[in-house]
Amino acid sequence: MPNIAVVLKEEIARLARKELRSQTQELKKASVQYRSHIAALRKRVETLERQLKKVNRAAGRNVASAASEEGSDESTSRRFSPTRLAAQRQKLGLSAADFAALIGVSGQSVYKWEHGESRPRARQLEAIAALRGIGKREANTRLEQLRKG
Repeated sequence: MPNIAVVLKEEIARLARKELRSQTQELKKASVQYRSHIAALRKRVETLERQLKKVNRAAGRNVASAASEEGSDESTSRRFSPTRLAAQRQKLGLSAADFAALIGVSGQSVYKWEHGESRPRARQLEAIAALRGIGKREANTRLEQLRKG
């Protein structure tokens, strides 16, 4: 005949497992619901981000077309390449200091631009673009004028 203490202990353990299972089952269901909700939110965020990119692209095109229709040079963005700047300076046969004097900046700025350490501001890009159409003689003439004046 089994001991009453052993039977009582087994029954208590069985009831405890049953109660624990019912409580954890609720938590598992809640966890599954939360995970599916999070997945749905992630999908929605991705969709909204894609829509935002499309809108930004369209807005960028509209701004660019509006700027080209206006014909204003102020809104024109200039591209900048350190290697092209160095090539332009060498084409004119100028040192970095002389080229900088023509633009109105320091020689160190031109050095940093050519080595890609920094980028010229919009006003300086305009000055660099203005020097594109001149030759060596014109550049030397402008330098002489700057030194005299």
